Amino acid sequence: MAKLIAVIKREYLERVRSKWFLLSTILGPFFFGVIFIVPMVISARTRSSPDLSHIVILDATGTQLGHRVARTLAGGITGDVSRADVRAVTPSTLAAAESTATRDVMRVNDPMLGYLVLDSTTIAGKAERYAGRNASTLVDVKTIEDAVRRSLLAQRLEHEGLDSSRIRTLTEVNLEMRAERLTERGREVGGLASAIFSYVIAFVLYMMLVIYGQQILRGVMEEKTSRVAEVVIASVSTDTLLAGKVIGVGAASLTQIVAWALSTAAVYEGRGLVLSRFGVGSMSIPMPHLGLVAGVLLLLFFVLGFIFYAALFAAMGSTVSNEQDVQQASMPIMLMLIASIVFVQPILLDPTSTFSKVMSWIPFSAPILMPLRMTLVQIRWYELTATLVGLLAGCVLATWLAARIYRVGMLMYGKRPTLRELARWVRRAA
Repeated sequence: MAKLIAVIKREYLERVRSKWFLLSTILGPFFFGVIFIVPMVISARTRSSPDLSHIVILDATGTQLGHRVARTLAGGITGDVSRADVRAVTPSTLAAAESTATRDVMRVNDPMLGYLVLDSTTIAGKAERYAGRNASTLVDVKTIEDAVRRSLLAQRLEHEGLDSSRIRTLTEVNLEMRAERLTERGREVGGLASAIFSYVIAFVLYMMLVIYGQQILRGVMEEKTSRVAEVVIASVSTDTLLAGKVIGVGAASLTQIVAWALSTAAVYEGRGLVLSRFGVGSMSIPMPHLGLVAGVLLLLFFVLGFIFYAALFAAMGSTVSNEQDVQQASMPIMLMLIASIVFVQPILLDPTSTFSKVMSWIPFSAPILMPLRMTLVQIRWYELTATLVGLLAGCVLATWLAARIYRVGMLMYGKRPTLRELARWVRRAA
């Protein structure tokens, strides 16, 4: 036990005393603050182009819809005069008119942004076409699309005899959906806040597993190539050395997560002051409730997931003797991690689907996807228990395999072993 504690202490202190650890711990909350605050500032300041109405409108509908769209782009159904160039065309001359409009827009000294095509499919409420310099600017395209939709709706209502002066008042209704999550504790915040919180948790778990898993792999490889491992193994068993590495590095990562959580909470509390300096009003985004039981479960999933992946990274590190083989050796483990993070978006969209449930049960993806689902929906106790038991069994199996590969690999040099040779190592060390 004394030797295990000594290895844990060495691995822990070696990392928390490093400049990289201190720098990342300090800058981590700043990074999370940036990804939290910057999108708010950008979305608050995002506006369509000021000269968006300076376009060519090819109206092949024969209903004056083009002039109505031009007025809508300028400021309303009965708003200011638009700068749009409305050209009435027939379906037979539409192709030639498009060619002319394309040349007009492509001229360097012409301020026209693009051209909009309105035809029979637009009247039917199916489609309109736009081509221009700003076609990749989503805000501009969305503004033009909304202008066409409102204009077409107003035209249809006028055709039914409704007063045009009341159309905009009656048709423009902006509703904000406020979703609340109901659990055994009562009402909780839901919707956007839960989705953001869940995504951040999944991303942080993935990032920590990748960063510290790679550190273990490279650390094992460096000890092996420098022959330090041979001296250490002479006084400490390989199982003790492997366990000390996993626990020590895991404790360092957990220390960083706790520091990030506390600092990020402080950044969140002070978001109003920061946003006001950017000219953005304070945005009320309450964080979801995270009780003691949920916090303990998140900690368990992280610890078990770290043991699972750290053991595999350490085993792969013991099989390589040079930097060139590191990426290839870590690729199978990285594929499991990447597969887990790839399924975050589908689970965010539907956390109760069968696919979401199955992916959160599998041991290699459970450390990331089950915490994600926990913060989105309420999970039954027996499902959480079964997932933890399965993850624990995966940890036992991964540690058993890693210990046997590590025991032989640390003293083997030369070319990287094949899968058949790894299987032979496991049988010999068992």
